[in-house]
Amino acid sequence: MQSMTENDLATTDNDLECVQVRKHFGSVRAVDDVSFEIPKGSFFSILGPSGCGKTTLMRMIAGFESPTSGDIRIKGNSVIGTPPNKRNVKMVFQHLALFPMMNVYENIAYGLRCAGVSKEVIRTKVHDVLERISLPDVANREISQLSGGQKQRIAIARCMVLDPDVLLLDEPLGALDLKLREAMKIELKLLQHQFDTTFVYITHDQSEALVMSDNVAIMNQGKFVQIGTPQELYHNPSAAFVAGFVGDTNRWAGKVTRVENGAVEVATEAGLTMRGSVRGTGTPAVGDTVSAFVRPEFISAEKTGASDKPVDPAHNVINGKVDSILFNGANSRVLVRDGAGELIEADVVLTGSTQDLKPKDNVTLSWSPEQTMCFKA
Repeated sequence: MQSMTENDLATTDNDLECVQVRKHFGSVRAVDDVSFEIPKGSFFSILGPSGCGKTTLMRMIAGFESPTSGDIRIKGNSVIGTPPNKRNVKMVFQHLALFPMMNVYENIAYGLRCAGVSKEVIRTKVHDVLERISLPDVANREISQLSGGQKQRIAIARCMVLDPDVLLLDEPLGALDLKLREAMKIELKLLQHQFDTTFVYITHDQSEALVMSDNVAIMNQGKFVQIGTPQELYHNPSAAFVAGFVGDTNRWAGKVTRVENGAVEVATEAGLTMRGSVRGTGTPAVGDTVSAFVRPEFISAEKTGASDKPVDPAHNVINGKVDSILFNGANSRVLVRDGAGELIEADVVLTGSTQDLKPKDNVTLSWSPEQTMCFKA
């Protein structure tokens, strides 16, 4: 999915479109020229660090803030100047905002009652949406009697009973404990398929965005840095910020000592020499500063001298000493100090020659140059 121009967007048929949207607070550009489209029935996440502008963007889509310039379209129609209650957009907040003085039925029915819907239609719609979220028997329960996951589903049901074109979710898993949060990632994805409604989800938690989303926008300093599928962002980041923000990675800064056919040789500030592939825009020249990234799962770790098989001479090789091992079942994270004291992370399966790996063991790390992503600084 690519950012679009105003002319492109004029011919599309999407649930949500933003065209060159900006929001300035004095001299602060909270949202700076953001354009994107979301096709019907998509799960779209906006992922970025705190303060990057994602909540401001969502508030503009919902109608709680007005853009300084640009256009926002729901189903192809501009909603600039349309108040929140007149937009067919609903929002689930981080703390859910369920009414504690009302039971489940009354919470879900509230929006329909405000819209003047008859009692018979309300009853049918509420019971239908409770069936769809797999909670058909909780209509008469008090909110205080629900688990965290049930409250989450009721908050979504309260929105979905109104048949919105777009459902906005503002970090709704942030208040849940870790185990429930992991379960709700799957639950939210299943609910989105069940309702076939466009979900727009904002978060600073990359695991949430990568697990649930069809497409993810990486946002930083008010701008979208890259939009793509989770796989594209992870394996083919377009910028150093994306490479460092999405997934775990080792990072080195250094200068280019050689350039050849899209590959570079880099001398790092820590005194290492490694080869890598050029990513992003702009091919670096000899002497240019670059950032080099390699993900822990691409690094092979062996006890030094434990294998008779020589390391591939084309691979990058670093010798070091095990600092610690973070056990995680089948795959564990090994933290290795190189000769300069830099910490390098590698994922290994603790079997064979590595099954009795322990701190202070000497190890040899190696990986393919193709797995080293180099970005011009």
